[in-house]
Amino acid sequence: MRRRVISMAVVSSMECVKSVRGVILDMCGVLYDSGEGGGQPIHGSVQAVKRLMDSGLIVRFCTNETQNTREKFVQKLQRMGFDISVSHVFSPAPALIRILRERGLQPHLLVHDDLLPEFDGVDRSSANCVVIGDAAENFSYQNLNEAFRVLIGLEKPLLFSLGRGRYYKETDGLKLDVGVFMKALEYACDIEAEVVGKPAPGFFQSVLSDMNLQPHEVVMIGDDLVNDVGGAQFCGMKGVQVRTGKFRPSDENHPSVKADACADNLAAAVDAILTHHQ
Repeated sequence: MRRRVISMAVVSSMECVKSVRGVILDMCGVLYDSGEGGGQPIHGSVQAVKRLMDSGLIVRFCTNETQNTREKFVQKLQRMGFDISVSHVFSPAPALIRILRERGLQPHLLVHDDLLPEFDGVDRSSANCVVIGDAAENFSYQNLNEAFRVLIGLEKPLLFSLGRGRYYKETDGLKLDVGVFMKALEYACDIEAEVVGKPAPGFFQSVLSDMNLQPHEVVMIGDDLVNDVGGAQFCGMKGVQVRTGKFRPSDENHPSVKADACADNLAAAVDAILTHHQ
């Protein structure tokens, strides 16, 4: 039987996870890299997820993915070999739709075409807010200017952003994320967007509530130092950064956010967590 070799440096740095009962996993950049054909799994991540699920720890998945409906997104990951169910995946669009309905809001949408089915049944007849997600090629000047005109024409401009990431990694390189365009609309309209998704505390709290665990019992594993790790730490969780996806070496010297531990990839992080969990 092949033995797993675990870096002692990783195990030592992961002392912070000794008492955890649950794990929240970011997805893009941790489980897989997105790109043409749906992307590809990161080496060792399929088996790492299986080992976590079999360990007795409570596992949930938390993503700012807004280029697909949650159902289509999960189907894509299942085709890659991940054993993941829709009910265990938390993404911004379903959370936003609940907010829109609770507050009686009718959105103007600047989102990816493949996300539009999430908004079936949402009244959009008279826009009184703007919603932006990772619209990719839909982030044209014309579409951004139309969103700006809707906002500036409202007595109280209201902008929702599905996450606030600066960039993410695809198989052919880094891509601008929704946060860049959110900032442009904020600046143009002199407003502050309401962020739905990571790192918003309410988004993380919805995951913790589903797990029925307290923040100190949970560790978040992500590639985004600020939105994954920092967002989780702000809520009282531990945050582990993996050196895959959008990770940059400069992250380790960030002026305001420091991960509780780092690992080369998800497989290494899971090895260390399960070593402490035994």
